[in-house]
Amino acid sequence: MATHEDAVLMVQLFRWSTELGLDAAASEVLADKFNAADASMDNRSVRTLLTFGECVGTLVKNNLLDRDLVGDAWAFELVWSRLAAAAVRERTRLNEPRLYENFEALTTATR
Repeated sequence: MATHEDAVLMVQLFRWSTELGLDAAASEVLADKFNAADASMDNRSVRTLLTFGECVGTLVKNNLLDRDLVGDAWAFELVWSRLAAAAVRERTRLNEPRLYENFEALTTATR
């Protein structure tokens, strides 16, 4: 169950998401013309969304933020479905299997 501390952190995350330009990044990645199979880390919107999702996923993983509250605010499953290929390619390129693992776990964990 979400706490007051979760709410305070969520407001901070909303503020940070605005500073990052998360709305514009999500609009690009969720647009019909976006090619998820060819998504690249060269794309700022891809990097922005993966970074934000990893941060939120890390907070949830470490029980610092309520998962259900996060699910009510953001459609991370949808975003991950558009960016998974780029994340996996980057893991392979850098030989770092943990890269974006918390974002992925956030989208695959049972609610």
